[in-house]
Amino acid sequence: MLKSTTRSRLARSLLSTAALASLLTGCAALGDRIRQLGEPTALSPIDNPAAKPGYKPVQMPMPTPQPVTYNPNSLWRNGSRAFFNDQRAHQVGDILTVKVNINDTAQFQDQTQLNRTTTEDTEISNFLGANALSPAARNWLPGSVLTASGNSQMNGQGTINRNDQLLTNVAAVVTQLLPNGNMVIEGKQEIRLNNEVRELIIAGVVRPEDIQSDNAIELPKIAEARVAYGGRGTLTNIQTERWGQQVVDVALPF
Repeated sequence: MLKSTTRSRLARSLLSTAALASLLTGCAALGDRIRQLGEPTALSPIDNPAAKPGYKPVQMPMPTPQPVTYNPNSLWRNGSRAFFNDQRAHQVGDILTVKVNINDTAQFQDQTQLNRTTTEDTEISNFLGANALSPAARNWLPGSVLTASGNSQMNGQGTINRNDQLLTNVAAVVTQLLPNGNMVIEGKQEIRLNNEVRELIIAGVVRPEDIQSDNAIELPKIAEARVAYGGRGTLTNIQTERWGQQVVDVALPF
């Protein structure tokens, strides 16, 4: 009984703490929205992606470094991509253009049906010469030893119909140069239309050989690509579930 009471108190304490934290967060968000009344949605300041609190350098398997060799009496260096100066991005801080062209269509439909009926009836009608006994004596003998029945039914159906399309270009900055020459890039673009800000964030690892002559690269050639497209503003606030309802959805176990 003591353990049950302790668990109940702990659960109430955790629920109260979560509710208080959600209330403070909601109040802070409400205060921010009140201060922004009559003002357009603010854009994020330009900052260094590598200086963000959650930034982590990318670590990937690297080949054995090869020494740079030169040919005698030649201006050409082994491993060089061009004889003249290459204007494409090749070091930290350089900028290149990412061509985002996403056109995905997926359609799935699954249906599963299961119907099973089981009946068990075990009865002893003539147990050790029960017919020769008197009716009063036969009452002490087991008649139906086991009787059971079961019925199980399941009907599951799921449908997925998705059509995603995104066509745009975004400039990205080289944030890290890996030992094998590949580059880690990250780019962010914000566009404000009326009072709604649309955000596009892209990051990944690119090879210098995949960068085109116009200093652009296509999205399918970016390894570990991360693309985020969303927004914030009046329209997003209306479409987002209220923080009070979010607390109820998290707190209620049913």
